[in-house]
Amino acid sequence: MWLRNCSLLTMGLDDLHSDVDKGDGSIKYILSGEGASSIFIIDENTGDIHATKRLDREEQAYYTLRAQALDRLTNKPVEPESEFVIKIQDINDNEPKFLDGPYTAGIPEMSPVGTSVVQVTATDADDPTYGNSARVVYSILQGQPYFSVEPKTGVIKTALPNMDREAKDQYLLVIQAKDMVGQNGGLSGTTSVTVTLTDVNDNPPRFPRRSYQYNVPESLPVTSVVARIKAADADIGANAEMEYRIVDGDGLGIFKISVDKDTQEGIITIQKDLDFEAKTSYTLRIEAANKDADPRFLSLGPFSDTTTVKIIVEDVDEPPVFSSPLYPMEVSEATQVGNIIGTVAAHDPDSSNSPVRYSIDRNTDLERYFNIDANSGVITTAKSLDRETNAVHNITVLAMESQNPSQVGRGYVTITILDINDNAPEFAMDYETTVCENAQPGQVIQKISAVDRDEPSNGHQFYFSLTTDATNNHNFSLKDNKDNTASILTRRNGFRRQEQSVYYLPIFIMDSGSPSLSSTNTLTIRVCDCDADGIAQTCNAEAYVLPAGLSTGALIAILACVLTLLGRCCFQCLRCKSSHGHITTPFYPS
Repeated sequence: MWLRNCSLLTMGLDDLHSDVDKGDGSIKYILSGEGASSIFIIDENTGDIHATKRLDREEQAYYTLRAQALDRLTNKPVEPESEFVIKIQDINDNEPKFLDGPYTAGIPEMSPVGTSVVQVTATDADDPTYGNSARVVYSILQGQPYFSVEPKTGVIKTALPNMDREAKDQYLLVIQAKDMVGQNGGLSGTTSVTVTLTDVNDNPPRFPRRSYQYNVPESLPVTSVVARIKAADADIGANAEMEYRIVDGDGLGIFKISVDKDTQEGIITIQKDLDFEAKTSYTLRIEAANKDADPRFLSLGPFSDTTTVKIIVEDVDEPPVFSSPLYPMEVSEATQVGNIIGTVAAHDPDSSNSPVRYSIDRNTDLERYFNIDANSGVITTAKSLDRETNAVHNITVLAMESQNPSQVGRGYVTITILDINDNAPEFAMDYETTVCENAQPGQVIQKISAVDRDEPSNGHQFYFSLTTDATNNHNFSLKDNKDNTASILTRRNGFRRQEQSVYYLPIFIMDSGSPSLSSTNTLTIRVCDCDADGIAQTCNAEAYVLPAGLSTGALIAILACVLTLLGRCCFQCLRCKSSHGHITTPFYPS
């Protein structure tokens, strides 16, 4: 083996020498392989190997080369080719680096000392197997005395107790990693760690004031918001969520409190109408509490607080109020104009108790059936009433304060018109009654009923009969069925249209009112030709009897002659009149 020395150098390497080389220049050396000529060169006369540039172990730690000794004259090898490896020896030329930095981390506030925050890791590109070039230790340059870092592992921990997010919620740490085990001359690198304290429920809610006062008008509608109050809580998110309740006071049932989930305010609303004249103020004791208390911090005090809210009710000029929301009244339709129907009453609810004047809203009494006394509220009839035209009148009465006419109250009156027997009964419909020419005695040809616009309390009872003039007729009779109907029957055998085609039958109807009323209604009966089933076929009257010895054709011929003669006479008259007027009219013989 002719490779004499191949130990690693960074710039100048040892030489190669062949045993056959006598030093007379007959031998030359050549170099091939990885990096030959570009990185490494060989002195062809001496065999010395040199590096042409600075070598970086972190880029390439090994090079494999081949050396050859040749006879200078023949250019033939004098010895076998020799292969060797050049290993680059490490030096501490790389500082530690935090490849994952900068770091962010979060821990709950009030965490105990020694709570792990995050682990940082630095890497060193130098050779960890050679010396201490890659042996790193960690230290904290910024962030004390709140945090510390373990030198070997890079684990950051809390160093102070009771770190309060509400006092300071974020910390910026600077961590250093130094190689050579931290010795002088070592290289170092740094990274930043941002530590955020997350919230815990360590602050109880507290009202900024011990008492509040709000003024509200008595006219404020139910469900209106009276006030908004809020207990302060230095916590955030779910740890600051509130619950409010009324724990005491004389406003229980009048007011309620709920929470606005967006602002965490307590919203006080009205649940019942306010009345200054009845009560001028209310006092509420309200409690605010966190929804979810943390047992670890209950020693800091109760996680609830109370305050007093006083609500002052302000007087508002209110319209008059009626003693009843609805006044039902009744009056007979027979009552006289000017009679009293009833009375309404309204009063001013304010302390001034202003006098009230009454009027009727004429939009609810367009026909002006009623009047009201402006001072007393007495309602009277102004026109005759008819139950059959309008059975119920719904009117609105207006009550105005004398001192302030813009304040108007409304009362509602329902006037029911009581019935009297002032309408006579009549046929229920227009009957179309027929009788067949071949009708038999006792045959029912029509069933009739009656109607009455009155409505007696016990219902209708009608009585039917023929009028006195028709009682003794020989054609038809009437039977009262005692159920508010009557039947019309035939009294003789057969009817003839050529003798009489229509009969008029007067029928007397009486009701059961007190006093009773009656009417006479005429039933028209037509005589008809019917089929075998009694169905009317035709009801027109025809002339069946002609003069003796003349046929129908003869009569038609005679009528045609008469019309012709009449036509000639008319024509002659017109011709004479035209001659006197100097108008020549041509004559056409017939």
